[in-house]
Amino acid sequence: MASVTLDSVSVRFPTGTVGLDNIDLALRDGEFLALVGPSGSGKTTLLRTIAGFQAPSSGQLSIGERVVAGAGTTVPPEARELGMVFQQHAVWPHWNVGRNVDYPLRRAKVAKAERVRRVEDALEMVGLAGYAKRNPATLSGGQRQRVAIARALIARPRVLLLDEALSALDEPLRDSLRLELHTLTRELGLTVVHVTHDRSEALALADRVAVLDGGRIQQLGTPEELVTRPASPFIAKFLSDATIVDGTVGEAGFAADAHPLYVDTDRLEIHPSDGYEAVQAAILPGDVVVQILGSDATAATAATAATAATAATAATAATAVTAVTDDRCATAVASVASVASVASVATVRSALFAPEGSDLVLDWAGLRLRARTHGVRPKVGDQVAVNITKARIYGGAGAGAGAGAGAASATPSAAIAPSASDASAVATAPTTPSAAIAPSASDASAVAIAPTTSSAAIASSASDASSASDAPSAADASSALGVTGAASVFAA
Repeated sequence: MASVTLDSVSVRFPTGTVGLDNIDLALRDGEFLALVGPSGSGKTTLLRTIAGFQAPSSGQLSIGERVVAGAGTTVPPEARELGMVFQQHAVWPHWNVGRNVDYPLRRAKVAKAERVRRVEDALEMVGLAGYAKRNPATLSGGQRQRVAIARALIARPRVLLLDEALSALDEPLRDSLRLELHTLTRELGLTVVHVTHDRSEALALADRVAVLDGGRIQQLGTPEELVTRPASPFIAKFLSDATIVDGTVGEAGFAADAHPLYVDTDRLEIHPSDGYEAVQAAILPGDVVVQILGSDATAATAATAATAATAATAATAATAVTAVTDDRCATAVASVASVASVASVATVRSALFAPEGSDLVLDWAGLRLRARTHGVRPKVGDQVAVNITKARIYGGAGAGAGAGAGAASATPSAAIAPSASDASAVATAPTTPSAAIAPSASDASAVAIAPTTSSAAIASSASDASSASDAPSAADASSALGVTGAASVFAA
């Protein structure tokens, strides 16, 4: 196996579009790295650059101790000792399973007896023992993807690249193959780079996850680090569907701009210690606790009852803020009292079933807040009381770059003024946030298979269309997958 190192790697397409911007990345030997990000973020371009389909405009790329791109060196894909699996498995329909799997070995001119032995071993490794003579047309989608994995592994690659390799499969097959792939790569000690749109898949499979946006790595860390300690509002929103709210933070707590949202200090994380400054608060769905109030009439009664307690809490907070002479924060906090009846109740606008409870979208005084329940299943139209157990604070005017607008925009945000009495009336939610997973549209590449030839047409994804002139020819692609000269189909 081998490490992968990128030093200040940038990719700029002929149109001037920046694909990668000064990427520094060190992938350890035997590590599983997942690349995630919105469409056009650069994750597929990064994978293509490692594979050798895209030459970097600047910087240097090394696999192990060998420089494969940069510093006047360009090693072709077929000589990089890589294996690759695509979203569309690229299994040739006119060859049986064994012939598909042994293709890299044929390219490397491995003796027939050795090929037969290694095909049997590879098929057994992916759970397809005895399938060598089967026609691919008789296989399920999951079985064909196993054939593609066996073909990528038979040449004993130093690094395995996965380009949306599981996204074309249906659940629960996808989940089953995900578990098998995780076990297999660990047993073989493979170094893996996996591009996926599925956030849950990335967090489940990877040792570390790199979140890309705008051609840059926005955060690199373990799944736990990214979920519990997101580095920016963008990360919190992208991975965990956090609600992002602009506001001001002071010694007494966080007050939202142009909205009566207030969260006291002991519910804040990463609280600035040097006075008041413009910040953004990220509220994760797992940090929102809801209590069903019932009908509109019941909700109105509860809201009226909550007004006095909420106003008292707001007045106390305003007094504390005023004591440290910050008029703007004090005004924002004090405004909670005037709209306490509205800020105490939210309406369920969307409720999606989840095994533990429900994933909710709440309408709170005209703003939207994501929430996740455990053991409680509110229905659309229900009125609920809300309590926030934690808000993550990101300081400075630029804290929300890429994260969307604040409370006054269409970006989800929250209106909350929890009092001590409100908090005691609401069941406490776990403080460990969990991500609401919603896979986005795939930008994986397509493979056009010619049934009578041993090569594949390369079809770049839409986000990489501007780099089409840099893609390898079909003849190059046909020799691009394997070790020590062994090859199979690459596509981008």
